[in-house]
This record gives sequence, C-alpha cells and structure tokens, in this order.
Amino acid sequence: MHLGIDLGGTKIEIIVLDNTNQVQHRKRIASPRDSYQQTLSALVDLVEDAEDKVGQRCSVGVGIPGSLSPSTGLVQNANSTWLIGHPLKQDLENCLQREIKIANDADCFTLSEACDGAASKSQSVFGVIIGTGVGGGICINQKPILGPNAITGEWGHNPMPSSHCALHNPPCYCGRQHCIETYLCGPAFVRFFNTSNNTQFKRVEEIINHHDLDQRIKAEEYYTEHFAAALATVINVLDPECIVLGGGLSNMSFLYKNLKKALIPHVFSDTLRTKIVPAKHGDSSGVRGAAWLGRNLG
Repeated sequence: MHLGIDLGGTKIEIIVLDNTNQVQHRKRIASPRDSYQQTLSALVDLVEDAEDKVGQRCSVGVGIPGSLSPSTGLVQNANSTWLIGHPLKQDLENCLQREIKIANDADCFTLSEACDGAASKSQSVFGVIIGTGVGGGICINQKPILGPNAITGEWGHNPMPSSHCALHNPPCYCGRQHCIETYLCGPAFVRFFNTSNNTQFKRVEEIINHHDLDQRIKAEEYYTEHFAAALATVINVLDPECIVLGGGLSNMSFLYKNLKKALIPHVFSDTLRTKIVPAKHGDSSGVRGAAWLGRNLG
C-alpha cells in the first residue's frame, strides 16, 4: 500500500491507497503552526497510526508547500515558513527508518490529476493551484518534472506581465514585487474587491454570492483577465495539452466560461486547443499525488 501526506499551512491530511487506488485510510488534523519539531512529530504519529490501521508497512510520499534545495536538502521556498531551513526528508527517514519521497504540493496535485484524474488522457499537463497561494506543476507522460533547481512550475513567483501590474500592489512574502501570486491568490481577489467597492469582505465566497451583480461581474472580469495574462506565459512556453485547476478558487464557475476567450489575445497562436478543466479529485488531489510519489520506492 502507498501512504501519502499533504502537509499544508492549516491542515495535514494523510491517506493510504491500495494497488487499485482505493482509499483504505484517511485522516486530517490541524497543522502545528510555527513549530518544526511539533510538525515532525505530528507526521510521524500520523504514519504510525495509519500503518497500524491498515496492518502493514507502506511506501511514504509527502507533499509540502515548498521544495527541497538540491544543494543542501533543506526545505526552501515554503510559505509555511517554519519549515524553511530544516532537513525534513532526512529527519522523517531517520524517524520512520525507510526512504521517503518529498515533492512540492502542486507537483503532487498535478501528478494525481495526470495519473488517474481529469488529465489522465493527456501526455503534457500543467497543474494550477489557486488558493491562499498560487503554484503549479508539470507532468509529462504521468511523470512529474522537478527540474535541477526544484522549482519547475513555480509560475506564481514570476512577475505579472507589465501591462497588468497595479501601481500599489503589495510585495509578495518572498520579497519580490508583482509576483503573479499577489494578483491571483484568494486574499488578493478579496483585497481588489474591497478596494473597488468600499466593502469589508474577508472571504472569496462572500464575493461570489454578493447581491450586487454589477460589482460581482466587474470583479470576475478583473480576475479572469489577470489570470489569462499570467497563464498565457505558461502556454506560450510549455504548450500543454491540458491545464487542470485546483485550490479553493478553482471552484469559481465563471473561470470555465470566460478564461479561454480571455486567453486568446495573449497566446502566440491562431488557435487555442488546450483543455482547461477542474480537478477530478478536488482538494484530495494533493494527498493522492503524494501517495503516487511512493509507488516506485523499493
């Protein structure tokens, strides 16, 4: 059996998949924020509990909101900042006494959807995460492309095309200015709406359900156009057969109605045949992809 862990900033989820991809065990707990040692202990406890439940030792894959530095093996680029600079892979392997695999959570999401999800019939897949952050992953022939710098698919920390940059957009947590993430993440969408309409909403759901149709449509158009301008840079380089959308904002239905039309002026072709689809496995794709990581261990 294959055990997967999705290590997020607010929750940790673990599942065990059997060889037919059926879930034999699942559990979620709140993430121990701001404490690396507590996070490590929680991961070990979850694995031991899961293996006790299914009655056997499993392969282990972990999706994290960052990556492992190819030069040091330490966690880098994690928006769960308490993980940065720690040898998570080494520590987990020492605690669990086996090899494990760790990848970026967006890579895990993309792997899941490329293997048995919405993009399973496509050879080249770009997976998009749009939620509290913005990330991405690439799979070719159902294999994740990680790259020599462990940053493949990190389109959220490329700059927004200059024609769509806002003068007073706040800097990204990474220290850069005009990162795509600061325009397309959930908090950015809420901030734009509140600034434009003198409201004090806190969640995207409040915008989607807002009674003022004109205000809502204006916000949807703003988001779609910025999403298209940013996503076109990926299409022009990678030209994937399928783009799978995941994360909380991927549930916004207007994206699937309007995004392809908005992309066309930005794509360097006279046609746009790229499929844009929602994730088949929803918010379980990340943890399922983590379980897929371990399939070629041992």
